Amino acid sequence: MFARSRIIALTAAAASVGLALAAESTPPLTIDTPMAPPAWARLERELLAAQAPACREFFQKYFDARGYLQCFIRWGANDGPDDAFENFNGWPELHALGGNDAIREMFVRGHEGLLRQYTEARTADVPAGREGMYYLEFSAQSDWMHHGEGLQLFNRMGLSIPGDPAFLNRARRFAGFYMAEDPAITNYDPRHKLIRSMINGSRGPLLRPATALDWVGDPFDVGGFVALHGETTFAQFLAHYAEYTDVVGDHFLNLVATTLPTTAYLATGDVKYWQWVVGYMDAWLDRMRANRGIIPSFVDLDEKIGGPENKWWGNAYGWGFSPMNPVHGRRENRNRIPRAMVGFNNALLVSGDRKYHDAWRTMMDAVNSHGRESAAGREYPSMCGPDGWYGWQRQRWNVGALDLWYATMRDDDRARVGNDAWISFLEGRDGNFPETALRRDLATVARRIDAMRRDDTPPEKRLADNMMGYNPATISALTQLMLGGLVPGRDGGLLFSRLRYFDPVRRRAGLPEDVGALVSKLDDRSTTVTLVNLNATESRTVMVQAGAYGEHRFESVAWNGHTERVAGRAFSVRLAPGAGATLTLAMKRFAAAPTLSFPWDGR
Repeated sequence: MFARSRIIALTAAAASVGLALAAESTPPLTIDTPMAPPAWARLERELLAAQAPACREFFQKYFDARGYLQCFIRWGANDGPDDAFENFNGWPELHALGGNDAIREMFVRGHEGLLRQYTEARTADVPAGREGMYYLEFSAQSDWMHHGEGLQLFNRMGLSIPGDPAFLNRARRFAGFYMAEDPAITNYDPRHKLIRSMINGSRGPLLRPATALDWVGDPFDVGGFVALHGETTFAQFLAHYAEYTDVVGDHFLNLVATTLPTTAYLATGDVKYWQWVVGYMDAWLDRMRANRGIIPSFVDLDEKIGGPENKWWGNAYGWGFSPMNPVHGRRENRNRIPRAMVGFNNALLVSGDRKYHDAWRTMMDAVNSHGRESAAGREYPSMCGPDGWYGWQRQRWNVGALDLWYATMRDDDRARVGNDAWISFLEGRDGNFPETALRRDLATVARRIDAMRRDDTPPEKRLADNMMGYNPATISALTQLMLGGLVPGRDGGLLFSRLRYFDPVRRRAGLPEDVGALVSKLDDRSTTVTLVNLNATESRTVMVQAGAYGEHRFESVAWNGHTERVAGRAFSVRLAPGAGATLTLAMKRFAAAPTLSFPWDGR
């Protein structure tokens, strides 16, 4: 399978060059049918326009001219470097949707500034950070819940700046940290195909039990700060992480690390990155099969699932992880398996093989097979530890169901999702959803900017996560409605969407000015999208791409009784002033090698 997939990928990569060139040279489809300006289109443009000044105000308040965050700099899982970068959550996607170019300029400047700021920052007591909290422009050591959160900005900025030299260099370097390319950075064991610790980074893996200090950072006087996790003393910070000791060995959280080689593959086309993602994920599929269909949270350094004691559910953030929260004195279930879906999505993206999501479906059924009858009726587990399954709930375990359905478009996978307003709209059962969702997000922008203006906390009393709730970038409705896409989560995964748009006149990512787009139906072989030009005096040309990375392939376009063959990654549409139409796009999904390159760039 691996060899066959490689041939397919290489063939598709070569074909994509021709497709890109064809998209650039083929005359655009012309739509000149007048369309009354839809309310949803006006709201889309209003939402895009509102966020540029809001983001500028946020940036000017919380960052200096160098792009340094104005706060009390700390190492730690609660309020450390990952939270600093998270203040740009949604900014790359916003620009790639069609947001103002000032957004791109600010997130690039902020990214450069934060890399320098945390490279200069030092810990006194935490060993990994004494020579810099960041090393080689990457977090020295952390787990992949926090790595993923902190890398959202980097992982998605390639949507707008795929050819930027600094981005390309980092994509290669960061991927290499997890591919055994540097003998001094031993995160990855290529013989056993495992990442050697759940705490890893540019300083390599942590191969001893973690201490609370490793997680929390140096002592500080908590008084005067607002700790968003509820702690009021440093002793509570330490107590929060007292049980987070077991970290050695591979862990399903490490599947988020596949985003780095995936990004390098999207940026460069180098097959070695594709090979690593597929090889690492196939090793995990083998582990799932050996563990009765369920992904383990602990694989020891000899690749034994669960180690000598068969604790397949072990390790911090694993299936059996329910530590004490010192703030309220109760145990909390902190299984972080939803993050593992990132690896399955990345493997599908680079290979086009749905076996990865078949394995996830099998796991869902395996977990639910441990349901039980209770006085309240049938209930299902969400956790497993030394005493067996626990974390009982009335709903069937459906973690990852939305991603699963989006990948497969199968009816049985749709049933696993349950009620979902966006899917109801796509199924034709809620025509009010677009306006409702867009008005909701407009209200969110206004609410966040109002809260930011009322924030009078001095920089020396701000923690890195204190201002995250004021970040005005709001992309949920735009991603679903414009792109037919999944809203990217905090896990650090990539953007997955049915369509993406480019402005061939301004040579940038995103919808051109005045253009609205509404994806109203999805199935496995087609997409329905309405495009409209709100400008009554000037035409607009938009390039439509099949997938966030050109991973799908168009076959034909039908509108207003016309059908035209469009065989390739992308095609252009010229919208006359005030014109619009609903297009039905026949397509084959996951049929081409994905790339970050713009359609006219020739890869």
